[in-house]
Amino acid sequence: MTRLTRRTFLKIAVGGAAVVGGPGAPRAQAKTFKIGAVHPVTGPLAEPGQACRLGAQMAVEAVNAAGGIKGKGGLKLELLVGDTQTKPENGRVEAERVVNQGAQMLLGSFDSGSTNAMVSVAQQKRVPFLIDIAAADPITANVAKSVKEGQQKVQYVYRNFPTASSFGRKAVQYFTEIFAEAKVTPKRVVLMYCNDLFGQSQSRGFLAAYKVAKPAWTLLEDDVIAWPEPPSDLSTEVSKAKALKPDVISPITRPASAQLLLPEIRKQRLDILGIIGPGSPGFYEAGQIAVLKDDVEYAMVSNPWANFKNPRTNQVADEYKKRSHGKTFDTNSGYSYDAILVIADVLERATNLDDADAIVDALKTTNYTGGLMQYAGPIHFNELGDNPNAVTTMTQILGQKAVAVWPREAALQKFVFPRPRA
Repeated sequence: MTRLTRRTFLKIAVGGAAVVGGPGAPRAQAKTFKIGAVHPVTGPLAEPGQACRLGAQMAVEAVNAAGGIKGKGGLKLELLVGDTQTKPENGRVEAERVVNQGAQMLLGSFDSGSTNAMVSVAQQKRVPFLIDIAAADPITANVAKSVKEGQQKVQYVYRNFPTASSFGRKAVQYFTEIFAEAKVTPKRVVLMYCNDLFGQSQSRGFLAAYKVAKPAWTLLEDDVIAWPEPPSDLSTEVSKAKALKPDVISPITRPASAQLLLPEIRKQRLDILGIIGPGSPGFYEAGQIAVLKDDVEYAMVSNPWANFKNPRTNQVADEYKKRSHGKTFDTNSGYSYDAILVIADVLERATNLDDADAIVDALKTTNYTGGLMQYAGPIHFNELGDNPNAVTTMTQILGQKAVAVWPREAALQKFVFPRPRA
């Protein structure tokens, strides 16, 4: 598989920009609607961040090629891209920069820390912000609370991505169903997580859902293991896990920490039934699989995933594979692609695109069914600004590819659990 280098990615990005209104576009063109797309395209989260940007660019190209925003005279979309460099504090800096350049909506930002930093810009400058990826519940909940209590007048922040609490509920459900299907009841499931805003939120959501569900399998609630993100070594944490004699390791990682954790589990020869995560990056990206090889084989993780039973998803995935030098249309590229489709739908229905509040009104009445990801129903937004129909799918690395294995209606292959012994 050809590695997508930073230089190659930037060439792709520039090429996409020309299509969506960059330097290569004709001078005599209609006014464009500018969207500030901020993602971590360099630094430790560069692979998922680059996937987000390319997914968004491809969707913009598709909307423009289909005639733009038809209800607004064929108005074309244009991306103003930003890079957080995987530094949460840069979320605000980059959001302010693209808004100052004319962005009328914001999109981003993959990691919860930088997304949370972008929220203040959206609220202060009255710029509607559609979160494509970021799971921490407080990102939208805090804004909704401040509006409800009268501290702010309008909520400009909405999210089409599962929250950490919904990740937790689905993970507990899928764990329970998979164990029942496999006729195996683990007695010692050990939760390990990266101790950043995302990891903290995900772990809390998983633990809370477990306490409510009270499943037959046992999560060691008092023996949760965390590490500072990014870590330099995880041998101590894996030793702690090994001492607990786990049946299943349940990790919440970032890509960099997964590259340390999984090899360390192999080195210390943990005798486990499998690795099953409640939801995080680090287990499905093509670059990760290429690095981790057999260490990630048979690992399962509950993440948002593309609906590959949809022919249109497969068409986009084929094009994405060509544009990305062989990478998979996944959680990151897929949710950013869908976010642009939702924005296009919102702009079609908004009464005035120069009025941020009119765009928000259209966001609130969204009922979109054209997404390419797995959903439990139409995309819409509840009182917190979240999409309750954004759900996860259990994927597993089989034959060095991420494949949907649960629930049954989404599965493309049968899961393998327990994993084969070496």
